[in-house]
Amino acid sequence: MGELPEISERGVLYPRRLPPRFQRIPATGPVSELVVWWWIAEWNEPPGSTSRQDLLPFPGCNLVVEQDMVGFSGPTTRASHRDLVGTGWAVAALLRPAAVPAFTSDPTSVRDSYVPLSVPELHSQVAEAVAAGDFDDAVARLAAWVTARAGAVTGEARLANSLAEMAGSNSSVVTVGDLAAALNVSQRTVHRLAEQYIWLTPHALIRRRRLQEAAEHIRSEPEVSLSSIAAAHGFSDQAHFTREFQRFLGQTPRAYRGASGHHS
Repeated sequence: MGELPEISERGVLYPRRLPPRFQRIPATGPVSELVVWWWIAEWNEPPGSTSRQDLLPFPGCNLVVEQDMVGFSGPTTRASHRDLVGTGWAVAALLRPAAVPAFTSDPTSVRDSYVPLSVPELHSQVAEAVAAGDFDDAVARLAAWVTARAGAVTGEARLANSLAEMAGSNSSVVTVGDLAAALNVSQRTVHRLAEQYIWLTPHALIRRRRLQEAAEHIRSEPEVSLSSIAAAHGFSDQAHFTREFQRFLGQTPRAYRGASGHHS
């Protein structure tokens, strides 16, 4: 695939455990209104071996074409994991909010869930490209399918995209009021858009970004104190940071630093 732009490993809790091939490729062109990025993984685990991939996923939905199925992963409310065994591959899309209504009318049914989709034509198209070793073509086929499935993007859907982007990338946004002001809409509109298109509260979106950034900070700068990291990411004190981190990641920041290969 040639040289790819560098994309942060944010959301991957243990990058060292990633399979030999793992790529995030920014979506470009018109489909970028529907997809944040494509991600590709291939693995070949020895018999009896399991590679656990621990994640604090981005607060969005993923459409995943795998070796033997197509799945739709709803938004998550906590850290999660995927166990890789044997030989396999995945070609997937992290969907923007504008694409999500095309896949389900019952948001609560897919939260914290991974459900199979009966779309054999999509699977056969992508699997054919993967079998030929052409992952560029696999992504192109997935892009064409998502575009056809989602249809035209409305102005409201674009606003929902902006909401997700702002909450997920702008470190100056720490409250729902900040988010509403940045989008020049009311807080009520922010809540409505989040409920309709993202299925998580605006506060949850902001908190996810802060925890992802903090986890990445812990990994990348092991010499920085945890109290400094807590302050850098807007937590009132280290105790608050520890409670939030343990609640959503299932371990304390200190334990995570040790598990990441660094001592506290």
